[in-house]
Amino acid sequence: MWDTNGLKITISLIRHGKTYANEKKLYYGFSDISLSEAGIKELYNLKQNIKYPKARLFITSGLKRTIETLNILFGNVDYIINEDLKEMNFGDFELKSYEQLKDNKDYIKWIQNIDKNIIPNGETKKQFENRVIKGFNNIFKHCLQNKIEDVVIVCHSGVISTIMQNIFKEENKNFYEWLPDYAKGYTITFKNKYKYYKKI
Repeated sequence: MWDTNGLKITISLIRHGKTYANEKKLYYGFSDISLSEAGIKELYNLKQNIKYPKARLFITSGLKRTIETLNILFGNVDYIINEDLKEMNFGDFELKSYEQLKDNKDYIKWIQNIDKNIIPNGETKKQFENRVIKGFNNIFKHCLQNKIEDVVIVCHSGVISTIMQNIFKEENKNFYEWLPDYAKGYTITFKNKYKYYKKI
């Protein structure tokens, strides 16, 4: 699957900055909200201390928080949108907290089996994972076909964790162990049939 036919392809996965929904610990995925003031300040501070990777191709999920993060960390660069890399669709639970949902019958049913139970007007975790992996695989194929060796993807923590868990199954880490902090993530390097990663 990951054979690069002699190319050395690096794909960096970076989580967007903080939003008010993160600060208030709300469920949100498809909600299109901007970075918070604290999130913007944090990104500028991180930019001073982290050497972010260079890239020929930049990709976001198309949501404001990813585009704003890209612009702060990398400047006014051209980018393409891959909507398969949006965060999980929390449907009726979007922008609500645990306290608001804890007595909701649909929420109680969902948390009993997150992998299989669908959120009203949202998606199951499995549907989310299938969408994300399809999106990442298409990016990898695009890199092979067009000989693109350096890619930066600014997306979401759940997306990044899903990709890492899928590609590096041999590490036996669960979904939560792969979750990156704001403006952090992983750079994955593919060379022939080998693959490895380093943290950003």
